[in-house]
Amino acid sequence: MNPDDPLLQILACPLDKGPLHLVPPDEALYNPRLHRRYPIVDGIPQLLPSSGEQVTDDEHEDLLKRMTP
Repeated sequence: MNPDDPLLQILACPLDKGPLHLVPPDEALYNPRLHRRYPIVDGIPQLLPSSGEQVTDDEHEDLLKRMTP
């Protein structure tokens, strides 16, 4: 998935229905409001609530620096 992919405009967090941000290079989608990261496996976003993982405050800060708006 690349930052210009139109799919990014319609993807939403399954928990709060807000926008997600692409985080390179580890290919993940991130919700900074809930501090949750969702993996992208073989180009397919895994957006089930159980697929997301809570990140620590330190990871959150790192992800904010790397995420694509």
